[in-house]
Amino acid sequence: MKTQRFALFLTIINLVLLIFNVAQDRNAAAEGIAPVLRGRALEIVDEKGKVRAEIIVTKPVTVDGKNYPEGTLLRLIDTDGHPGVKLGTSIESSGLGLFGPTKRDEWNGVQMIADGASSVKVKNKDGKENLLKVE
Repeated sequence: MKTQRFALFLTIINLVLLIFNVAQDRNAAAEGIAPVLRGRALEIVDEKGKVRAEIIVTKPVTVDGKNYPEGTLLRLIDTDGHPGVKLGTSIESSGLGLFGPTKRDEWNGVQMIADGASSVKVKNKDGKENLLKVE
């Protein structure tokens, strides 16, 4: 009999606590706005989990004997996984690329590079290009 009274007592206490918690007016929104979002990279993915946009910090690399310093890159990517927009900067240069659709490894679009010899390159799907270079 004591066990049943004790169980009933605990049930009543739990019911009172439940009613108290439900009755409180709680706001589900964040208390404030975080002043800074920090991380090493940011990726935006679509509903299928494919990366569609990213902001990354690139490591220094050497390509074809040329050294490229650390930089920052913003890339907007189409549904096929090809970058349509690239915006990058490093201590040596900055660049903007706007790329058209292509099924080949060749790119077409507009490429602007600001460095010691700034240039604008426009290239179509057929491989024809115009280059404006200021030195």
